[in-house]
Amino acid sequence: MLLAGKTAIISGAAGARGIGFATAKTFAQNGARVAILDIDGKSAVSAAAELGAGHVGVACDVTDKADCARAVADVLKAFGQIDILINNAGITQPVKVWDISSEDWDRIQDVNLRGVLFLSQAVMPHMRSRKSGAIACMSSVSAQRGGGILGGAHYSAAKAGVLGLAKAMARELGPDGIRVNCVTPGLIQTDINAGKISDEKRKEIIDGIPLGRLGVPQDVANIYLFLASDLSAYTTGAVIDVNGGMLIH
Repeated sequence: MLLAGKTAIISGAAGARGIGFATAKTFAQNGARVAILDIDGKSAVSAAAELGAGHVGVACDVTDKADCARAVADVLKAFGQIDILINNAGITQPVKVWDISSEDWDRIQDVNLRGVLFLSQAVMPHMRSRKSGAIACMSSVSAQRGGGILGGAHYSAAKAGVLGLAKAMARELGPDGIRVNCVTPGLIQTDINAGKISDEKRKEIIDGIPLGRLGVPQDVANIYLFLASDLSAYTTGAVIDVNGGMLIH
């Protein structure tokens, strides 16, 4: 098993049909002890219980630095170590650039970008002390192509910020043996976009994807597994596209 003896935190992973929970299941199946962090603490506990014994669910608001520190402390109390952090929590909003309010901007930036910084900062002292760790961050094809599917310009900006933040973290944390990488999914079929795409628009999107289908959460979970495991031991500062060829550079 690729993650035997490892412990992992996955944020935003309580949703049964989301990328985070698919990743949690994949990690557990590969031997990891998993801490599911979610703003909905009860759902986090329930999701962790579905994984079986030895996993935990912890309430955490990633936009609150103190709450991130508290949640990480709870995980350390339960597991004694943290080897992997998956910054998966995120929200989106389909709104045109001229309609973005200051409240919209702050909410999208706070969860998608500020949350990555705060939760990463919370695990850094532990990982740096052990000279080991793997951090993977959720960005989006929206950051690379300028939106155009569901997320607004503020979402694209936040996810582009994640790319820059992760690369900077990779550069600064590399000497401590900590790897930091990004995943940029295309359109993945989750509850976030369920019912929000017409059949006509769906066909149009699929026609532009060389592999001829939309993504599913497991497609992204598999890449997170690679980035969390020793298979990627010499990979840091990388951006891995998971979009079926929707965006070929």
